[in-house]
Amino acid sequence: MTFSEYLGNLKGKRVVVIGAGISNTPLIGALLAAGIETTVCDRQTREEIGDSVKQFEDIGAKLKLGDNYLDNLEADIIFRTPGLMPWRAELREAALRGAELTSEMEAFFDVCPCKIIAVTGSDGKTTTTSIIAEMLKREGKTVHVGGNIGAPLLCRADEMGPDDIAVIELSSFQLITMKKSPDVAVVTNVTPNHLDIHSKLEEYIEAKRNIYIHQDSGCRAVFNFDNEATRRFAQSAPGEVLFFSRRDKLRDGVYEDSGTIFGAKNGHSEEIMPSSGILLPGAHNIENYMAAFAAARGFAGYASMLETAKTFNGVPHRIELVRELRGVKFYNDSIATSPVRTIAGLRSFDQRVVLIAGGKDKGVEFDELGAEIAKHVKRLVLTGKTADTIQKAVTKAPGYTGMPEIIMCEDFEDAVLAAASSAGDGDIVLLSPASTSFDRFKNFEERGDRFKEIVNGIES
Repeated sequence: MTFSEYLGNLKGKRVVVIGAGISNTPLIGALLAAGIETTVCDRQTREEIGDSVKQFEDIGAKLKLGDNYLDNLEADIIFRTPGLMPWRAELREAALRGAELTSEMEAFFDVCPCKIIAVTGSDGKTTTTSIIAEMLKREGKTVHVGGNIGAPLLCRADEMGPDDIAVIELSSFQLITMKKSPDVAVVTNVTPNHLDIHSKLEEYIEAKRNIYIHQDSGCRAVFNFDNEATRRFAQSAPGEVLFFSRRDKLRDGVYEDSGTIFGAKNGHSEEIMPSSGILLPGAHNIENYMAAFAAARGFAGYASMLETAKTFNGVPHRIELVRELRGVKFYNDSIATSPVRTIAGLRSFDQRVVLIAGGKDKGVEFDELGAEIAKHVKRLVLTGKTADTIQKAVTKAPGYTGMPEIIMCEDFEDAVLAAASSAGDGDIVLLSPASTSFDRFKNFEERGDRFKEIVNGIES
């Protein structure tokens, strides 16, 4: 089914699109252009959304805005925004009245004409998605990147050809209602995350399983052998399973041994490259590349993979070098919204760093992070709602002996400037919050951009 045919099937039906953000704008426009009755619902007010409200109205959309935006949803089809969980009472009531609940990404899986490679995980999914896309582009493939990164793909589906490849990053919020899986599914790892949204850890894990559970025997799933949850996923995978590991030699997959990355198939191993040849720093990026090598096998040759590893300088907000000033290097790792991600960032450097951390609480534990901070941080600057919790985790850590020094700052800018002023020649200042940005910013990108703005504004 093409996207045009999909729209044709919606004619005569009442459609609700929840969320008036940039990602839904193309969908809203396509629905209205096709003559489909469309209501746009958003928790924000008319003033908060801005000019786009008038644009929607001018092309025929009905609007439900503000606190009661989900009341009395009368619809045949509801496109759910990823952050809105399907068990919300208003959505359940609409479903009982006959509404079909879907999403932009679910509809894309219905109409996509080409192979789909999709990546999920608690950490590393954006970088891994980007690496796979770069490998395929170097191989000469036409690649469409979307999901949590890139442009919305649904309205572009009719422009795609059967030999193209869609490379998609998927969150647990997108996966939780998915009824189809990609041709190649990658799970980087699964650790406790988003427990402020998911009702329990098991629900979060089950959402991740949707990336592969609907595959058939001709599909491939790539799992982290070193992660207990993803290793167990292999038992229920319908198709080919490839693992990646930094700890064990594998019969099928990609593994690291003594500083060299190998590809294995049916017990036969072939050297791919030395780990030191990867441009991006950190052991976690070795894992990201191993996952990408396994996912791209058969789609790209080793030459394209190696060239990507040697030259790809990463994704913004992921251990991104912002500036070197008076011998101090400033790194932006705003993507680190979980303790596991911050631990990976700390382990990327072979020296103690000046760390800026803190943000909104996701309901996860900080004890392991506290121990890592005691090992890898010379000065800790804390800000945001999790500041006190992280401080307690550090001071009670077994290795804490008064180092790092801990500085508490109410304001984000004050925290950045305090870190900068406390750093000397040869130091590294790392923003790696271990928390979400939603206490002060719209998203981690806005937080990272603000960090870069402050750092670049420091007089040399």
